[in-house]
Amino acid sequence: MIHGLKFNRIIIAGTGSNCGKTTVTCALLKALMNKGLKVASFKSGPDFIDPMFHTRITGTKSRNLDMLLCGENTTKQLFAKNSQGMDISVVEGVMGLYDGLGMNSMDYSSNDLSLKTDTPVILVVNCKGMGRSVAALIKGYLEFAENNIKGVILNGISPGMYPYYKELIENNNEIKVLGFIPNLPEVSIGSRHLGLITADEIDDLKNKIDILANIAKEYIDLDDLIELASGAPRLFYEEYNVEKLGKTKIAIARDNAFSFYYEDVIDLLKELGAEIISFSPIHDKSLPKDIGGLVIGGGYPELYLEELSGNHSMLNSIRSNINKGIPTYAECGGFIYLGKTIEGSPMVNLIETDSVLTKGLQNFGYIDLQANEDNILCKMGESIKGHEFHYARSDFEGESFTATKISTGKKRTCILAKDNIFAGFPHLNLWGNVDFAKNFVKQCIEYSSKSESRED
Repeated sequence: MIHGLKFNRIIIAGTGSNCGKTTVTCALLKALMNKGLKVASFKSGPDFIDPMFHTRITGTKSRNLDMLLCGENTTKQLFAKNSQGMDISVVEGVMGLYDGLGMNSMDYSSNDLSLKTDTPVILVVNCKGMGRSVAALIKGYLEFAENNIKGVILNGISPGMYPYYKELIENNNEIKVLGFIPNLPEVSIGSRHLGLITADEIDDLKNKIDILANIAKEYIDLDDLIELASGAPRLFYEEYNVEKLGKTKIAIARDNAFSFYYEDVIDLLKELGAEIISFSPIHDKSLPKDIGGLVIGGGYPELYLEELSGNHSMLNSIRSNINKGIPTYAECGGFIYLGKTIEGSPMVNLIETDSVLTKGLQNFGYIDLQANEDNILCKMGESIKGHEFHYARSDFEGESFTATKISTGKKRTCILAKDNIFAGFPHLNLWGNVDFAKNFVKQCIEYSSKSESRED
């Protein structure tokens, strides 16, 4: 059935990485909330960390919009579904506006998302080191390809210089400058090998966001931005209905070491019948009781080696439960945690692999995964899209799937997938093939039923 939803929406895109998209997006999210609006937030692409910042600001889970991992129709459905009842939806773009799969393609770029969802774009431009060249840069973005650019926000200029930049840009381009963010070192956010540090690691995040919100209120025309967002037309999509399969409890690792999850996937597991129970491999002594499944996502286990390795009772609990047959899904950080060691520190020792951190990204990018054998998530030959973003390297990555890098066609084997375990570096969005999620939840329901029978 075709559905259509009218909702206010805007994409905050940029001229490139490090131009200030996240700063501007965070400032706008809080400033709009301070106006009394109900705000939904999204991130274009597969990134995990930026949505954590959005979540801390809005108090509601931020979502990813990724047409490669999920498909165009599913992305539209999730966009509309998570925007229902909200006054405005704000999407943070990825990289530069036109950056897609590679140098020869704009597919799956922020611009592609904008065009396919009819979402207006606000272009963030860092003016550092530029005078009149700013106007030429913006003209290039406006004329390079079809786009929905409706306004510009400048970053890194002083209040005194803003009127000159605004006049220069608007006199030379048919575009409105909505405001600016001045250079504010006191609200900068640190970074590490996978990008920004996570929101939970910044003690004074609330203070920084409050400063940014006040800056946005003073220097950005929020009313004009809201008006642009209200001009987005109805979004049409074919609805996919998820039916509940039964009841089960699934334990999901959530702490500073394991925090990379697609919230829509968590929702999908719930819709299929799972009750989600969070636990901490760092702090808790054992897995929650009466669970039918286990999920350990990605994150930064390498930063908490002493805590993870020293929590012997948790390591024993996880190893024992998996050996008893509990359905287990582990990706990236969760995968290496289930191995023998990370950087020489003992871990769960369920998978025969040792992992180390390198100085460069390993197998970075989108991949197509095809099963080489029947396993807990699918049958041999079935496939799903995935994404990899990690610096860790393991001496054994599994052979249950063949990964084909979408940008190059290069193939390799990866993932250990058997009757009750799926573990590997790739991150999956299970909305990309809902049958994978269904099969996992079915296994969890069956395991729960067997556990209840044993107890009886």
